[in-house]
Amino acid sequence: MRLDKYLKTSRIIKRRTVANEACDSGRVTVNGKTAKASLDVKPGDIIEIAFGSSTTKVEVLEVKETVRKDDASSMFRVL
Repeated sequence: MRLDKYLKTSRIIKRRTVANEACDSGRVTVNGKTAKASLDVKPGDIIEIAFGSSTTKVEVLEVKETVRKDDASSMFRVL
C-alpha cells in the first residue's frame, strides 16, 4: 500500500492530500530514509513524521485496504 494512503487509512494523518504534502516536503521518513508518497509500506517498517517541533514515530503492524475507525489504531504501534 502507498505511504500516503496508509497514513490516511490508519488515521495517523486525517487527509490523504495532507499526507501527500507531508511526504513531498520531506517531513516523513521510513526506516531512516526520506520517503515519497508512493513508497510501498510493509509490516515492520518504522515511520517517523515531523509535526512542527515534535516528531511521531510508529511501527507498521499490519496493512489493510479498509478499516473501521475503532480498529485503525491496531494497524500501528507508537514508539
